[in-house]
Amino acid sequence: MLDFMNEAIIEAKKAYKLGEVPVGAVIVKDDIVIARAYNMREKLKDPTAHAEIMVIKTAAKVLENWRLNGCHMYVTLEPCPMCAGAIVQSRISKIYIGTFDEKSGCCGSILNLLQNKYLNSDIEVSWMYNRKCGLILEEFFKEKRKGKK
Repeated sequence: MLDFMNEAIIEAKKAYKLGEVPVGAVIVKDDIVIARAYNMREKLKDPTAHAEIMVIKTAAKVLENWRLNGCHMYVTLEPCPMCAGAIVQSRISKIYIGTFDEKSGCCGSILNLLQNKYLNSDIEVSWMYNRKCGLILEEFFKEKRKGKK
């Protein structure tokens, strides 16, 4: 499990190098990474180009199916409302989260869209609290405030 989170961290580092908010995600099926992505909002000039959306789109193409049943997502930061909605719609079975998002997290911090009876969703959520996931975000925003990114 931790190895897959490290793969998501590698993706987050790619975003960091591009000046994007460093969030990375991978989707795993049968213990094999089938898709990987990182935030690309700035590069693509697309407000929906979050790591989670990008990785879901890639996994759906790989599987030739929008239903990602049996797939697990590893993401470095707790998904926002948009991404949590996409996760619910894609039918991902389980999500592993590296760190919480106290401002817009929708997997338990602010709201919980993944385990919500009104949305008929009960996706298994596993909080990994990987310190590397939080540190890369802290470093990025510290540099951003100093005007380096």
